[in-house]
Amino acid sequence: MAEPKRLYQVWKGKNKFFFSGRLIFGPDARSLIIALLLILVPVVIFCTLVARNLLHEIPAYNAGYAILVVTIVFTIYVLFLLLLTSSRDPGIVPRSSRPLEDEFGYESSASVEAGGRLSQRVQLPRTREVFVNGLPVRVKYCETCMVYRPPRCSHCSVCDNCVERFDHHCPYVGQCIGKRNYRSFFLFVSSSALLCIFIFSMSALYMKFLVDEHGTVWMAMKESPASVVLMVYSFVLLWFVGGLTGFHLYLIGSNQTTYENFRHRADNRNVYDRGCLNNFLEVFCTKTEPSRHNFHAYANEDMTEPSRGSTHAAHKRNSNEGRRAKVEEDLEIGNDLLKVSQRRESEEVSDIPIRGQDTPPQKLSEADFGLGLEPQVSSFRYEDYSSSLDRRNERMRV
Repeated sequence: MAEPKRLYQVWKGKNKFFFSGRLIFGPDARSLIIALLLILVPVVIFCTLVARNLLHEIPAYNAGYAILVVTIVFTIYVLFLLLLTSSRDPGIVPRSSRPLEDEFGYESSASVEAGGRLSQRVQLPRTREVFVNGLPVRVKYCETCMVYRPPRCSHCSVCDNCVERFDHHCPYVGQCIGKRNYRSFFLFVSSSALLCIFIFSMSALYMKFLVDEHGTVWMAMKESPASVVLMVYSFVLLWFVGGLTGFHLYLIGSNQTTYENFRHRADNRNVYDRGCLNNFLEVFCTKTEPSRHNFHAYANEDMTEPSRGSTHAAHKRNSNEGRRAKVEEDLEIGNDLLKVSQRRESEEVSDIPIRGQDTPPQKLSEADFGLGLEPQVSSFRYEDYSSSLDRRNERMRV
C-alpha cells in the first residue's frame, strides 16, 4: 500500500516548501538571498568599520555601545519581518477538485447544429455580482482554481494561486503579498527605511568627527571611505524603500491594494473605504486569520488524484462527440423535423443562462465566500435539461 502523501507534496501551485510544508515560499524564493545580502552586507560593514570607531568617539554614557546594539537588534528585527513575510501563506484560496460545471451539471462545450454551426452553449456564468457594504462588486470565476474568487481576490500568475486581498507579487521577498502577510510586509519596508536613515545618520556623524579631527572633508573621506559608501548606499536605497513606505501609507489610508490602485485607477468608487482611522485599524489592529491550508497534513483523495479533472473533461468530450454524431445522423431524417425539434428545445431551455450572460446580483457578503467559495447558481437543474434532451431524441426517432 502506497504511503499517503501530504498536501505540500501534491500541491498544484508553483510554491516551494521547506520543513515538511511548514514554510511556504514563492517559486522565485532564490531572490530572497539577494534581499538578505542587500541588508546584511552594509550592516556588517557599518558595525566593523564605523560603529566600532564610534565607541571611542562617544565615550559618554557608553553611547557608542548603544549605537552598536541598536544596529544589531534592529537588523535582526528587519530580517525577522522579511522571513515572516516570505515564508507565510499570503491567503491562498482553496482550489476546487473539479470544475463547478460538473458540480451543478452545466455544459462546458459547444454542440453542433445542422450545417456545422455552433449552438449556444449552456455554461456557468464567468462573472457574478455580490454586495459589499451595500454596493455591487463583480467577482470572477477562476478557470485554474475552479472557484469563484472572493472580493479583492486575484490569481497570481507567478505562484499560480488565487490570493485573498491580493496586493502584488514582490520579487524581492519571493512571495505574494496578500491578506495574511501584508502587515508584516509593510512593517518590513518601513523598518528598512528607518534602518537606512539610522545608518546614514551614524555614518554622517562619524564623518563629522573625522572632519573636526583632520580639518578637511577630503582627508576625512580618505580616512573612512566606508562611511562615504554607506552614506551613498543608504541614500539611494532610502529613495526606494522610503517611497514605497509612503505609497503604502496612502494605500492603507484609502483601503486600497496596489493591484486595485493600478488596475482600477479610473474608477473613483471605493466600496472598501471605511475612513482613514478605521482603515489603519483594520490593517494593524485586527487578528491575522489562520491559513485555510495545513500543508503538513495528509492530502485528501481529491488532491492525490490530479487527473480527476482531466478524466471529467475527457468524459464530457466523449459525450459531446456522441451528441455531434447523433445530430449528424438525425440530419438524414429530414431538415424540417430537425427545425421543429430545435424550436421546441429553445422554448424549453429559454430560461437557462447562456455563456457570456451575467446573472442578476446576489446579496452576498465576503463571508459567503469563506469556505465553500461557490455561491449558489440559478435554480436550473441538470436533470431538467437532460429530460428535455431525451424528449427531443424521442421525437426525432419517431
